Amino acid sequence: MTDDDRGDPRRPDPDALLALADKDRRGKLIVFLGAAPGVGKTYAMLSRARRLRADGVDVVVGLVETHGRSETAALVDDLEVLPRRRISHRGRVLEEFDLDAALARKPAIIIVDELAHSNPEGSRHPKRYQDIEELRAAGIEVWTALNIQHLESLADLVGQITGIVVRERVPDIVLKRADDVLLVDLPPTELIQRLKEGKVYLPESASRAVDRFFRLGNLTALRELALRRTADRVDDQMVDYLRQNAIDGPWATGERLIVCVGADELSARVVRVASRLASGLNAPWIVVSIERADRELETADTLRQLEALFRLAEQLGAETRRVIGQDYVEEILKLAKREHATQIVVGVRKRGGLSRLLKRSLPDELARRAAGIGVHFVTADRQEKAARKIPLPALSVVGLPRSTMIAASFVAVATSIGKLIDTIIYLPNISLVFLLGVLGSAAIGGYVSALIAASLSTLAYNFFFIDPLYTFTIAAPHEVFALFVFLAVAIISGGFASRIREQANVAGTRATALQSLYDFSRKLAGTDKRDDAIWLAVSQLQASLKRPVVFLTLSAGELSVTAAWPPDTELDVTDMAAARWAEAKREAAGHATGTLPNSRFQFRPLLGPHGIVGVCGIAYDKDDVDPASERSLSAVLDQTAIALDRARLSEETIQQAAQLEGERYREALLSSISHDLRTPLATITGSASSLIELGDKMNPESRRDLLQSIEEESQRMSRFVANLLDMTRIEAGSLKPKQDWVDVADVVHSTVERTRRYAPSRQIETRVAPTLSLIRGDSVLLGQVLFNLLDNAIKYGGNEPVAVYVRQDDDEIVISVTDLGRGIPAEELERVFEKFYRRGKADGRAPGTGLGLSIARGFVHAMNGTIHAESPAIRKRGTRIVMRFPVAGNADMVEA
Repeated sequence: MTDDDRGDPRRPDPDALLALADKDRRGKLIVFLGAAPGVGKTYAMLSRARRLRADGVDVVVGLVETHGRSETAALVDDLEVLPRRRISHRGRVLEEFDLDAALARKPAIIIVDELAHSNPEGSRHPKRYQDIEELRAAGIEVWTALNIQHLESLADLVGQITGIVVRERVPDIVLKRADDVLLVDLPPTELIQRLKEGKVYLPESASRAVDRFFRLGNLTALRELALRRTADRVDDQMVDYLRQNAIDGPWATGERLIVCVGADELSARVVRVASRLASGLNAPWIVVSIERADRELETADTLRQLEALFRLAEQLGAETRRVIGQDYVEEILKLAKREHATQIVVGVRKRGGLSRLLKRSLPDELARRAAGIGVHFVTADRQEKAARKIPLPALSVVGLPRSTMIAASFVAVATSIGKLIDTIIYLPNISLVFLLGVLGSAAIGGYVSALIAASLSTLAYNFFFIDPLYTFTIAAPHEVFALFVFLAVAIISGGFASRIREQANVAGTRATALQSLYDFSRKLAGTDKRDDAIWLAVSQLQASLKRPVVFLTLSAGELSVTAAWPPDTELDVTDMAAARWAEAKREAAGHATGTLPNSRFQFRPLLGPHGIVGVCGIAYDKDDVDPASERSLSAVLDQTAIALDRARLSEETIQQAAQLEGERYREALLSSISHDLRTPLATITGSASSLIELGDKMNPESRRDLLQSIEEESQRMSRFVANLLDMTRIEAGSLKPKQDWVDVADVVHSTVERTRRYAPSRQIETRVAPTLSLIRGDSVLLGQVLFNLLDNAIKYGGNEPVAVYVRQDDDEIVISVTDLGRGIPAEELERVFEKFYRRGKADGRAPGTGLGLSIARGFVHAMNGTIHAESPAIRKRGTRIVMRFPVAGNADMVEA
């Protein structure tokens, strides 16, 4: 694709087309949106369902809440209704939507009312909208109903309007991803009238609702919110249509938001305001939290707050980032420039006059330095201001005595040293000794210890070294000034020293974690076996997290535990269901997730470059994982996924190599069969046809030649088939030679005579030592080996004689077969013993199957012997094949 193609305005937007294709694979979601209860959302759903059912569409009611309204209940009569699932919850029996029954029924359209409903404990998903997502993933179209006050981004605004806190909320991303949003509208006055007539709630409930929620002002404001959100949704649909069809139209303005949050109460409000702002601008937005590079500021509480904020932001459709940096403003502006952000949203709290005088706030610095970028300030409401407390350093009951003891010890030592110096020589700057004590307290005990040491040093310096001595009064005014200067210097230097100590501790912690990850990655890189990589990951995670860890992989299509530590760790039914969900949906499941949160384990899928390779479960019996351990966990899982994928590729490579070797074996076998069977068969067939057709007309000599040809080619084909059978026995490991006494001389003489009958024109020279010891083996196999060697020597030795020598070399019998052919190159001396290896046509005949020497080596090894080739053999030519067999010992003779 060229740059011109990419910039062609007539081309459809690829992202829009991909989004459209993804929608086609999933079931549709139709949301009936209303401003308040009672406007007729369920009635409209059921009326439309009845019309489709009359047209033959498969419509099923999964769950509908009529709230006692008779006209709504009457619409359900002619529709198929799925039975509800009965759940015992806190001593009560609840009837809930049966998700599994809906998936098993799998209708074309299913109605599931009350999108914002929370499922009871023990359900697969905590919220009903998650059940609906699973239905959509199964290809089922879902109709549901939602009131505008249940949207997450509007929760705080609705609370301000109505004075009622909405507990059940739906992430905005659910409504944004809906295929259609149908507004069911009713004027507020008519809705209030319906409520008074008892058509919304029962009479006693209706009176309370009118007084609290169903006020004209409240309903008017909620109606405006519903109308605006529906209009935004219609605008999104129009933009998607324009992009998919490459139509010039009112494109988005390209706004992009950066939202700054921290671990405080105001950040949740900042996220919701930013969500409404992004929705109004139809702009993407990023929620960012910045962490100091030299400090580990996150505690368990701050971590939970940040994670909750990030989950809220993701539910509202934002992208989340965590940035590590020293200068907050600089990092925010860098991110804004890198992401082409046009606006920054940040929370602002009221600050005191002294605080504003001493230090600029983050919003002030952003407003001063953000050139060309809009900055939106979100302020806290009155309740948040009243409830806010100034954060003070937390001093633990255990840590304060230790800090005091450290400070007192250093001050006591400094005082002793100062008095010793004062008795020897008068020094006007003896207060520097106390500064050393403050620095030592800061280096060992931290800032609190430094602060205590500075205070104690001030008192000790006044008491022991400023006139009048041994009192806390000061006679000279300049001494008062010097004392306050000393106190300020001591506090500042102690703060710097404690800061350096904190940085050193953070650096040490991160270096330890980095070293641990390096050691793990080095071990992981040294293994190419799947099981070894899994056990390395399990042991690493258990050692770093100090909690049970399990690892599951797919075996025969079923997920099972491959490794666990401690080894006795077991998974119950809920745990296995969460693990299967993580594997099937490729998302985290179990503890603290949206799927089966009651599980003791949190299961995370391991996604490699070529798909999912396993599921890792971490037990959450204790507190949540701290930030450093969470980062280490993610790194270990990522590296393990890559290692497992590499092991899988290695196994596939070995299998492919074996497959290629098998294919090469089959090709050689077919080539050998096609030649070595066709030639003798053609000769036999031709000779037999000649004998049948001519019969007595042929002279005796010609008939004898034809019969001899038939016999020779039959023997040749028989040897070929025997070689194939012998090689099959060797490859299968079923070759079991006899262990009889063998006289090598007899075997050699009989085999040479057999070969001479086969090749009467060739000269075979035999030299056998007069006295040879016996060997243990199989005489038939030895004869077959020697025959194959002689056949090979005759075939490749030209017309020169072939020599067979037999001698005894200490405790071995040596048999050699020598020809005077062209010889074998040194690099091929070992290859000649491979299956189907053939070097050419030495004597004009076909080179054969290439199995003779391979079979010979197999037979020799089976009889505990050795075989090798030497070339050249004599006068820089020829080949010698040498076999060595161990001589039978006296113990064998006695045993026999």
